[in-house]
Amino acid sequence: MTDVIKNSAHLAGVVILAGGASTRMGAAKAQLRLPTGERLLDYHVRHTLNLATFDTGNNKNTPIMIADNGRGFDVDSALKNSNLQAAIMHIADYTSADSQDKNQDEKIDKKIDDKIKTGGALVAIESALQTVIKSQSLNALTENQSLWLLVISCDSLIPATDLWQKLQPIATQITKNQAADKKVICLTDDSHLYPLLGLYPLSLEPDLKAYIDNGTRRVMPFIKPYLQAVSFPNNWQYLTNFNTPTEFERACHSLNTLSMSDYQYQRNFQ
Repeated sequence: MTDVIKNSAHLAGVVILAGGASTRMGAAKAQLRLPTGERLLDYHVRHTLNLATFDTGNNKNTPIMIADNGRGFDVDSALKNSNLQAAIMHIADYTSADSQDKNQDEKIDKKIDDKIKTGGALVAIESALQTVIKSQSLNALTENQSLWLLVISCDSLIPATDLWQKLQPIATQITKNQAADKKVICLTDDSHLYPLLGLYPLSLEPDLKAYIDNGTRRVMPFIKPYLQAVSFPNNWQYLTNFNTPTEFERACHSLNTLSMSDYQYQRNFQ
């Protein structure tokens, strides 16, 4: 795969979606172990650190947010203590005022039946957008309208560095054309759309908040008016959308057979 990107001036933050129920997998995807022994969550944090700390610009202070639905998945101490400048933090899902009572009932139900209940990916993305916006200066928000949140789901082994390099030129082109329309840039193949591997502009936050506050959570109906799909290489085909142990094993095999200059056995943190 490609080298680590050295120019990511428009990257405002990264959110790793790690709170899914993973019912078909039988275990939390974020806690799955790669053949190297590295946990999937740590794998994504490591690559995101590589992306967020290279070169100058916004990346030096780019927040890395873990949305795990309150499950408390820890990050390897070597990553947290790596002296890299990007901040690693856990964030809670966005909760609209009208749904707070309902969420409290769901928390009680979770304790009773020990099943993982989720509000869906959009409430995590909304929380991440709000977190990033609060971290940006007023000048940055008003002077640079092309600030993007990179979304990565824990059903993928595509490194953050490669995902950003694939999608960033599209964001740059949108900015260069001064397109007024808001866009959600995400991966696609011949049969699937991957909205949880994509770029969401910070300017989309009010629209997403209103959508959630209206009681809706479905991803596809929300992104459809904003969609900008980007085809990914054939050799990424089995790196994502794994939902069973067999599919994860296949993804790991695909990862090992690819020629990736940035994939070595935890090389940066040993």
